[in-house]
Amino acid sequence: MAFLQVQFFSETLNVASTVNVIMPEPSQGIGMEAAQADELPKVLYLLHGYSDDHSIWMRRTSVERYAAQHNLAVIMPAVNHSFYTNEVQGERYWDYVSEELPRAMHRFFRLSDKPEDTFVAGLSMGGYGAMKLALTHPERFGAAASFSGAVNICDMTGRSKDRLDGFRRVFGPLSKMKGSQHDLFHLMKNKPENAPRLYVSCGTADFLYHQHEKFIPALKKYGWDVTHYEEPDAVHEWGFWDREIKKFIPFAMEK
Repeated sequence: MAFLQVQFFSETLNVASTVNVIMPEPSQGIGMEAAQADELPKVLYLLHGYSDDHSIWMRRTSVERYAAQHNLAVIMPAVNHSFYTNEVQGERYWDYVSEELPRAMHRFFRLSDKPEDTFVAGLSMGGYGAMKLALTHPERFGAAASFSGAVNICDMTGRSKDRLDGFRRVFGPLSKMKGSQHDLFHLMKNKPENAPRLYVSCGTADFLYHQHEKFIPALKKYGWDVTHYEEPDAVHEWGFWDREIKKFIPFAMEK
């Protein structure tokens, strides 16, 4: 795989932005299995969590090896603490990730633009972002995944004052979040006929597991095709997320 750090000026954010990208190559060298394909690479948008940035998936997992086997390009943006949202007091990260970033990546690279070849996944805050993209724009994706996701953004259980203040900076009044464009339980009600397949996983010892328990039945209630996995005693950590991205990539490739 080729590894590229792309720096470009974002008109949406009005600042220079950095995106990490891994692209398929015909030959991977010793120890790397490569997929041989004449088709344009499929695309995975891979989203980071609250305390990380665009570099973290490459630093903590073997996603490069997993993607190499499937002719898959992986695009990893940075969004700070924005929850992939147009912040009330801040930047327009939702517009950046959902609109400007895909346009820029297709302008810079030769990639498949077919919905069935386009995927999104993320961990924790990025799990929320991936589900928000898939539920808001289901026509764009073939599959989407949340690993240990903050999937019930309206649940403030156990939040510190600093974290609640951060939520207000991003989302505005917390009392208005339920039923809004930020609420995944609200977004899932409008399922189209051709919806992406969803993969949602969490460890049973993860502090966000209670959100996972509520999210899965709600998705099934509204008819979403969801595969869910609960790993006994797993917590909020990179060993679990490495195992999950390794599983999700072949899951996404299934037709």
